[in-house]
Amino acid sequence: MKYLVSSCLAGVACRYNGTASLDAKIQELVEQEQAKMVCPELLGGFSTPREPAEIIGGTGKDVLAGTAKVIEKSGKDVTDLYIKGAYQTLEWAQKLDVSCVVLKEFSPSCGTQMIYDGNFANHKVVGEGVTSALLRQEGFTVISENEFMEQL
Repeated sequence: MKYLVSSCLAGVACRYNGTASLDAKIQELVEQEQAKMVCPELLGGFSTPREPAEIIGGTGKDVLAGTAKVIEKSGKDVTDLYIKGAYQTLEWAQKLDVSCVVLKEFSPSCGTQMIYDGNFANHKVVGEGVTSALLRQEGFTVISENEFMEQL
């Protein structure tokens, strides 16, 4: 099985606050060349660190449909960069012919089941990020790091 995984889960310090979310099993997959790393936000044009952002008015699916936006805490609309990163990630997934994508839960890009509610109050709601929504729309299996661990 070939995986595409969030870079932060493999130990790359690319999260908005300049940290990683290392998962030793996922890092091992990369080291064994069973997985390739991707960070949709970096592919979209962001740098690290960056301002936190949340989806306002819906979920990643709504962002793709044009009915919700991704906004930074300061109020700047960064929707286009999130969409760009999602499509860049889709290209990678198609090119690498991956069978499963493991993404970081809660992220406005990568959340698979839960995302922050858009109020910057550390409150989570059911929903998926922009990249997760696009990959699922295109037929890819997308799971969180928690679901990945449950499969082992």
